This record gives sequence, C-alpha cells and structure tokens, in this order.
Amino acid sequence: MAAAPILALQDIRLTIGSTLLLEAAELSVTPGDKIALVGRNGSGKSTLLKIAAGEIEADAGKRFLQPGVTIRYLPQEPDLAGFATTLAYVEDGMEAGDDHYRATYLLNALGLGGAEDPARLSGGEARRAALARVLAPEPDIVLLDEPTNHLDLPAIEWLEEELKNLKSALVIISHDRRFLADLTRATVWLDRGVTRRLNKGFGAFEEWRDTVLEEEELARHKLDRQIVREEHWLTYGVTARRKRNVGRLERLAGLRQQRREQRRTTGEVKFSVSGADTSGRLVVEADRISKSFGGRAVVSEFSTRVIRGDRIGVIGANGAGKTTLIRMLTGELAPDSGRVRLGSNLELATLDQRRKSLDPTTTLKEALTAGGSDTLIINGQPKHVVGYMKDFLFTPEQARTAVEKLSGGERGRLALARALALPSNFLVLDEPTNDLDLETLDLLEEMLADYPGTVIVVSHDRDFLDRVATSVIVAEGNAVWNEYAGGYSDMVAQRGYGVMAPQVAPKAPRAARPAAPAAAPTTRQKLSFKQKHALETLPKEMARLEREIETLNARLADPNLYARDPAAFTKASKALDAAETALAKAEDEWLQLEVLREEIEG
Repeated sequence: MAAAPILALQDIRLTIGSTLLLEAAELSVTPGDKIALVGRNGSGKSTLLKIAAGEIEADAGKRFLQPGVTIRYLPQEPDLAGFATTLAYVEDGMEAGDDHYRATYLLNALGLGGAEDPARLSGGEARRAALARVLAPEPDIVLLDEPTNHLDLPAIEWLEEELKNLKSALVIISHDRRFLADLTRATVWLDRGVTRRLNKGFGAFEEWRDTVLEEEELARHKLDRQIVREEHWLTYGVTARRKRNVGRLERLAGLRQQRREQRRTTGEVKFSVSGADTSGRLVVEADRISKSFGGRAVVSEFSTRVIRGDRIGVIGANGAGKTTLIRMLTGELAPDSGRVRLGSNLELATLDQRRKSLDPTTTLKEALTAGGSDTLIINGQPKHVVGYMKDFLFTPEQARTAVEKLSGGERGRLALARALALPSNFLVLDEPTNDLDLETLDLLEEMLADYPGTVIVVSHDRDFLDRVATSVIVAEGNAVWNEYAGGYSDMVAQRGYGVMAPQVAPKAPRAARPAAPAAAPTTRQKLSFKQKHALETLPKEMARLEREIETLNARLADPNLYARDPAAFTKASKALDAAETALAKAEDEWLQLEVLREEIEG
C-alpha cells in the first residue's frame, strides 16, 4: 500500500493579473519522496512551490499538510535582513531540540565561517547561508527553488551528496539536469497550468515529455480533421440541403470550442548567431603563461592551443581564476610571463556571468539596439527588433519593459540575444545556462554544436559540458590548470575523481546518525569492474569494427554499385559512417582507460 501523503495540493488555481497561471495543478509528497518539479520559464513552478510552502494562497484548491510535519523552503532570492551574522540566521530556523552544531558544520562545509555580516554577502554567499538554514533542522520536507544557482561545481557536488544522505522528502526546481537526474525518483511536469506526474526520476523525463507532446499533436490533428468533416457535412450533406440538423450544429460548435480552449505549448526560442568572416585555423596559442595578484599565483605555466571549431569548457571553484585565465586567452589581460598568440581575423562576442552589460533602467528594446534604430543586422540581413524579440520568447508588449522588471530567466535570454546579435566567430560565454529552462538549454546546445566558430564556455553545469565541450580546462589547485579531452564525465574518467574544493570538508558525525562517507579521494586506488571489462573487450570490438570498415570500403569501391542498386549504396555509406564513428569512440575510450591503468599501476 502506498504511503499517505504528508503534503498535498489539489486542484490549485491561480490567476495573476489577467493570466491564468495555474489551472488544475496538483502535488503529492510522501515521506522520503525525491521529486523534480519541471516546466518552462514562467510556467508557475516557483509559484506552486510557494503555495506548497504556505508562503502564498491559491485562488482555489486545497492544501493539506499533515499535523506535526516540518517543512523548510529555499526561495530563489533569500532574505537575510535583520540578522547580525550568518550563524544567527541559520540558527533562527532551528528548533530547541535540533543539533545546533549542525548549523556550524553546514556553514563551514559551504565555505562560510558563521561570523559574516549578511548585509555584505554576495549572491552566492547568501545562497549558501540559506541552504544551511534550510538543511540544518533536517525537516520532514525540503522545498528547493534553484538550489545550485550561484554555486560552483565543488559546492554543487557536495550539496548533491548531502541531499542524497538526507532522510527528508525533497521537491526540487533546478535547471541542472545532472543534479536532478542523480537525486530524484519522481517527476512532476507543470505545463500550461496543469501538472502531470511520472513515477520515475528526471533521467526518464525528457523522453516521456516528448511522447506526451507527440500524442497531443496527433489528437489535435484528429480534432482538426473532425471539424473539417462536420463543416463539409453542414455545407454539402443531403440533410443539410433540406434543413439544419440542430444536434449536429451543436456538436460542431462544441468541437470548435474545444479547439479554441486547447492550450498549446509555449513557442520555442529560435537561436541564431550573427556570424562573421571565418577566422584563421589557429585561434589561440598560449605558451607557459602565468599570472599572480598580490603575491598569489592564479595561473602557473599553462599552455594550450585552441583551433577553429573547438568548444572549450573551463571548470573550477569560485575564486580559482577562471575569468583571469579567459582574459589572458582572449588577449584582454597580459600574462606576467609566457606568451599568448591570437589567430587572424577574430571577431569576439562575450556573455558575462552577472549580466553586467544589462543596464537595469533601460528598456528591452534599448538593450538590444543600444538605443538606436528599430532594426538589427543578423547574418547580414536586417531584422526588426520585435521580430528578433519574438525569437527569444519576448512579446511585442515587452519592448518598453525595463530590464529590472524581467525575471531571471528573461534576463538570461536577453543577455544571450544581445551576445548572439553581434557578428562573431569566437564566443566566450560565462555561465550561459543560468536561469534557462530545459527546453531553452537544449536549443542553446544545438546552436553551439552548429556554430561555425570557436567557443569558450565557463559552466558549472556538468550535463551541459558533456553535451557541448570537445575538451575541458580544469583548475587543479595551486594555480595549476590542466586540459582534458571530452566533456566533464570524460575528465572524471581520466582524473579518477571530480572537482573538489579546499573548503568542502569531509562529512562530520551527526547526532543520531552514523558518519556519512568522506569526500572523494584525490587518487583512484583501482579500476572498477566495468572499466576492467572494457579494457579486455574493447580491443576485440575495435578489431571487429576495423574488419567491418574494410568490408564496406571494398563494397563501396565497386564503381557500378550506385547505378545498379542506389539503396544498397546509401545503406553501405551510412553503415560505414556509423562504423567509423563507433571505432573512433572505442579507440578514445580504450586510450583513456589504458592511461588511467598505467597511472594507477605507477
């Protein structure tokens, strides 16, 4: 028998202004649930979470919270006003029987000492303090709205492990797909005011969502055809020539009403990059560059070559020097020693993490046009600013909206729209995924894959790096930076561990709970069973693929094959492409494992 819910929302309805935001939204949380709450930007996820937390009331519907159940809520923008220190802020959220040592432990693990003045905290530091306040009491239910925002990768990995060990039920809103996939066991999709639940974690969501949307489109098409048939009957049917069939007229009216009331999915962002002339093949060459500030080394004798078409990810803890490294690689900052050579014909476009280039007092239209005309030049063609706004899901009415009135997701889309409107063959993107919904992330990834130039991207989103990067540059500590082929997961396979930060300590013992596992070691002790098996089987697989490629090449060498059997020629060509791709992948995997084996064996 399924456990009874300790928190339940039923038939929640909420209208904001003239917009029906939530129509029939539901949420059920049982003890120990791990739920991902997903949906497009503006769909009402944060609002639904606030209703669940009791922060706001719905226009209609029921909220049930089992008596005695404790609940803690992390908003996107926590308010620390009125507290003398971060420790006082965290302890204020605890009860008399709670373990107050846990407040200090969590603050220290998140890089804070407890004595900080909340009024002087950065956005990231305030988010860390708010996380400690929410987690310290170990409540029955934890509601988290974008918990990874402003956190670096080491802190995200630490938080993931902490939440895995937490007995509380979790409801999480996040744009970090890897974070959601690793933590959740159920998914609630808020779409057009209505919720759907999948009793599987986020890893199964995207395939399920696509199936649901395809079924909706098929049903919509059937309804359209039914309306056409009814209209045809009314116009040309034998009975219609004698008299109108009132029942059939009512049926047609009902079908038309049903069609009008169907709420289609929100339009998609249409990313297009304003390209410049092709750059030279060599984009950047750095030879043993170093940089220090105030006697502290940030980069030490780092070398790399960036070739046209590369997608380079830059990974490191906050304060590791990612921005300094990129400024040197783009020629904005001179190294203390070493040499940076830039390629020819480079056109650079940048996106800064904090969106500082967006003046909050300007309007959306002025931000896109720099206060000039109503037209932008995109790929050499004039485009009206309103049309360009629509490509990024802004309405014409928002043209005169001040930037400061936009939501976090809207500001993120606006900053991307500005950066992509500039002619470029070299993109430098600092945390481009911040505040973007999952569908927009997909489109950004597709755009970067098709971009003909070169990309350097700073990101704490592991899944995004896996999908985009051809190599990653990682801060190893002590001003040392190394480059690894592939994305984040490839880097972990080669290093044997993820990104760790000095301030994230091993877990401390807790009251009434055994000690949690220590942080990941800095060296790998042995190959896993899966890796050993791959090392043994990959050579055989590579030999088989080589034989298959040889056979297919021999078949395609027949000059008469296409004329004789075009379908067979096409099939063999596709098989050859697939085999060559599989062989290259297998060779890369085997090489990485062989290097790792040699490192372990000394």
